[in-house]
Amino acid sequence: MRMRRRSMEHLDHDGAGIDLAPMLDFVLNLLIFFIITAVFIKEIGITVSRPTSAAAEKKDGGVIVIAIRANGEIAVGNRIVDVRAVRANIERLHAQKPDDAVVVAAERQAPTGTLVMVIDQVRQGGVQNVSIAASGAAKGG
Repeated sequence: MRMRRRSMEHLDHDGAGIDLAPMLDFVLNLLIFFIITAVFIKEIGITVSRPTSAAAEKKDGGVIVIAIRANGEIAVGNRIVDVRAVRANIERLHAQKPDDAVVVAAERQAPTGTLVMVIDQVRQGGVQNVSIAASGAAKGG
């Protein structure tokens, strides 16, 4: 009986540990994979106070951002441009990255006419995938 008891105690102490090294390697490899494959979208070059929308959707993939300020100022990326130069800038950027969508981020007080002209210029530049940026959910109803 004593021999049996010693062998059971010996088994309990030697094989009771769980090796966590393979799990740690796996988790770190996943972390590296997700960091490398993450897509970082450039932020707008100028600060824009966007309107809110209850139906706002997040767009995936590359985007070309056009910002419209309340005073009518237009920025394509980080460059301030005139409304007549939007088409040329979009044609150039669209030629470099044809799969990118265009997002127009207009401030709430931006002139509607400027917004319409910018969208027209983008479509004339050959891009049909145009979205208007909004942030969060609208309060009220």
